[in-house]
Amino acid sequence: MRIGFIGLGVMGRPMVDNLIVAGHELSVYRGRTDVEAHVCASGKEVAKRSEVVILMVPDTPDVESALFAPGGVAEGLQAGSLVIDMSSISPTATIGFAQLIERLGCDYLDAPVSGGEVGARGGTLTIMAGGRPEVFERARPIFDVLGKNITLIGGAGAGQTAKVANQIIVGLTIEAVAEGLLFAQRAGADPAVVRQALMGGFASSRILELHGERMVQETFEPGFRIRLHRKDLGLAVQTAAELDLALPNTAATQQLMNAAIADGDGDLDHSALYRTLRRGPA
Repeated sequence: MRIGFIGLGVMGRPMVDNLIVAGHELSVYRGRTDVEAHVCASGKEVAKRSEVVILMVPDTPDVESALFAPGGVAEGLQAGSLVIDMSSISPTATIGFAQLIERLGCDYLDAPVSGGEVGARGGTLTIMAGGRPEVFERARPIFDVLGKNITLIGGAGAGQTAKVANQIIVGLTIEAVAEGLLFAQRAGADPAVVRQALMGGFASSRILELHGERMVQETFEPGFRIRLHRKDLGLAVQTAAELDLALPNTAATQQLMNAAIADGDGDLDHSALYRTLRRGPA
C-alpha cells in the first residue's frame, strides 16, 4: 500500500521501519527523517501521496492539528482514503474527528497501541481498534505487520477507551510493584531476591518481570515516558468525570506522576515512579 505516516518518534520510527520492510511505500512527516521513505513538507502532502494515513503523535491537540490545521491531512485526502490514528488520545474527541473525516468521503479508525518501544520494534504491539468492521478489515494487513494481539473493540472511540483502560491498569500496577519492592528494601530484604520469589506466585506479571527489573537495576531509560503516561491518566480522570465515575487510585497515581515530573523525572521510563516513592513526600 501507499502509506503516509505522521510522527516518527520513539514508537513511530520503528513502526515505519517495519512497514518498509514489509514492502509498503511510505511517505512521512514530523520526526526523524533518516528513513527509506519520501519525506513530506506537510500533512497535506502526506495525504495526497497516500491511500492510508497513520498518525502516531503525543496528544489530542496534536492529532487535531495534524488532521485539520492549515496544510493538514484533511486538505490532502482523496475520496476513499483511510485515516488510522494510532496515538493515545481522548475517546470523546476521537468520535468527533471520525465524523469530520467521514464527511469528506473517507474512512477512519482509532487504533491505539500498547507494548512500548520493544513491541514497536518487534512488530508485536497490542492494537485496540475502534470503527466499522469493514474498515478494520481493510486495515488488517497493516496491523498484521505492526502487532500480534489485534482486536476490534467497537465503534469510533472504542479503541481509545480500551487504551485508557489499559493505561489505568498498567499505571496502577507499576505503582503497586514500586511500593512492594520499596517496602522490601526498606524492611531489610534484597528487592532483587523478593522480585524473583514473587515471579513464581500470584503476584507475577509482565510488569513485575520487566519494570520490576528496571526498578531493581535502576535503569530508567524511557520505553514509555512518565510524562506521556501522566497524559493518559489525565484522559482517564477527565473521561471519568464526564461519566460521573470515581477513579480514586487512578487520580492518586496521576498525582504521583505529577510529583515525578516536578522532580525532573518526566522523561524517564514510567518504572521510575520507584524513585518518586523512594524520595517520599516533598
